[in-house]
Amino acid sequence: MQRFEVFTGAGRRRDWPSEVKASIVAESFAGRETVCAVARRHALSPSQLFTWRRALRKQCEERGVTLPAVPGFVPAVVEAQPADAPVQTGKHSKKRRRSKEPAIELEIADVVVKIGRGADTGVIAAVIEALKATR
Repeated sequence: MQRFEVFTGAGRRRDWPSEVKASIVAESFAGRETVCAVARRHALSPSQLFTWRRALRKQCEERGVTLPAVPGFVPAVVEAQPADAPVQTGKHSKKRRRSKEPAIELEIADVVVKIGRGADTGVIAAVIEALKATR
């Protein structure tokens, strides 16, 4: 008796028509989904789609055309407290009321999420993932 393996899948290189490639790359630049999600939906490797995007950027740079900037980190805005605001010490009074204002505000795609002090990190992560999925 001999052992053999059966490989399933494409088994060969796919040849993507340039129109289809352009459509997939444009979809990845739209910003509604992550590049990986677009690649997954089209049965592509994310690295292949990143390579196509890089090639497009290079072609555009050679022609003097500028593509939209890839969104990166957003700036954090820290609001200074007024000078006359009371300074808190390390000890907390049991009768002290917590502020009604949120500790963190996130704005993602025109949706504002206000996170209060002591919120569960798992819930926060789930909310952020849900917002990302709706983009």
